[in-house]
Amino acid sequence: MSIATLLEMAAEAMPDREAVVCGGLRLTYAGLLERSRRAAAQIVAAGAGYAGYLAVNGPAAPVTLFGAALAGVPYSPLNYRLTGEELSALLARIDPALLVCDPAYLKGVQAPAGVTPVDAASFPAPGEGLAEAVESAVAVQLFTSGTTGQPKAALLSHDNLMSYILGTVEFMAAEEDEATLVAAPPYHIAGVAGLLSSIYAGRKMVFLPNFDPKEWIRLTNEERITNAFVVPTMLQRIVEVLDSGAGAGVAPSLRAVAYGGGKAPLSVIERAMALFPGVDFTNAYGLTETSSTICLLGPDDHRAAAVSEQAEVRRRLGSVGRPLPSIELEVRDDHGHPAPPGVPGLIFVRGGQVAGEYREQGDLRDADGWFCTRDHGWLDDEGFLFLEGRADDVIVRGGENISPGEIEDVLLRHPAVRDAAVVGVPDVAWGEAVAAAVVLSAPVTTEELQAWVKASLRSSRAPQVVRVLDSLPYNETGKLLRRVVREILADAG
Repeated sequence: MSIATLLEMAAEAMPDREAVVCGGLRLTYAGLLERSRRAAAQIVAAGAGYAGYLAVNGPAAPVTLFGAALAGVPYSPLNYRLTGEELSALLARIDPALLVCDPAYLKGVQAPAGVTPVDAASFPAPGEGLAEAVESAVAVQLFTSGTTGQPKAALLSHDNLMSYILGTVEFMAAEEDEATLVAAPPYHIAGVAGLLSSIYAGRKMVFLPNFDPKEWIRLTNEERITNAFVVPTMLQRIVEVLDSGAGAGVAPSLRAVAYGGGKAPLSVIERAMALFPGVDFTNAYGLTETSSTICLLGPDDHRAAAVSEQAEVRRRLGSVGRPLPSIELEVRDDHGHPAPPGVPGLIFVRGGQVAGEYREQGDLRDADGWFCTRDHGWLDDEGFLFLEGRADDVIVRGGENISPGEIEDVLLRHPAVRDAAVVGVPDVAWGEAVAAAVVLSAPVTTEELQAWVKASLRSSRAPQVVRVLDSLPYNETGKLLRRVVREILADAG
């Protein structure tokens, strides 16, 4: 079944319900399907093997996504923040393609002859729609962030995405007054999954082309937003604006906020819950290769953890919750065996939404369908998952494996620490030394922080290098750029 079916069902069941709002443009579900069919016809006429997207959030994103599905080619959104050289390399990998874009992002880009750019502002052109949808296996191709080496092209099939949507969203579940604020980047899996989920639920989508906390608050109030997804850095900036009094308060229409894409500091979550006492908060953990969310920390879990006096319950506010009912999840030790509660290891997942496939490397799932996420973490006695970072982030000090996540958690519990990042830096005697970058809300000495860590963990976990920064480097989807932190701390050492 094609993901285009989601839009076709919505357009048939609620043709006159508002689907898309962006600036002065307002589209119904019937109007969105009509535009998507015209987009499909344009993609086919261009002889494209891909439908690329190189622009900020806007109505052209869902039109291109569903147009590609109807035309039977993969939808491949690109990161408009990349350099001209990087974009040139990615365009060569989706040649031939129809590229729906903002022409400004093509400056300095060498596009192959087979890539046909069209302006997102005028896409699709007037004309007839596609007479009959074309079946295809791959629905979406997303390029990974490429923190090491060239970005990988992750492939998500129609079956993967449909498995996720049908397993997590109820058709027409949204009331007619519900609206979601779309702020996740279009080239991120959260952006793609958010479009599909909202359309199947029948929720109006209000697009925020470029994130700005004051504009986020203004649109939330003006369009009476009920649902929103943010990455942790967005949530932190919204909280800061509200606390500063620089913007208006958020309208009581807001009912649910989901966050994910990176680790959110507990102080930010707790402050957001205090600022929005009637809002349901959800922490969503997922990967590109798993078609988005595989674990959820739901609203009831947030409230229970926030008020509990039991340490093991309260710490769950820093977890990513429990696996979806459709997902099997295991934490495995160094020998590949399931680890008992409290013991960290690699996280493996299995389920219909799990793709684990790349264009260059093929399917990386094992014979039993298990996919290694390359994330480190552990489960508590009730099955709540706590993340400790990527496998590549593990610090090896004198032959001992040290997880940065456990040290960061301890540092973040210090009342003077607002944010923290721990990495390994070269050390002649031990191979690697533990180094920490911290953002402070009050003065504290290096010695005090080292003693704080030693009081909870073994002395080998205490950072030998501590550097105070004004802020930590995150990308636009909220992921900590550990490579940048490592460079900063290596220079400090």
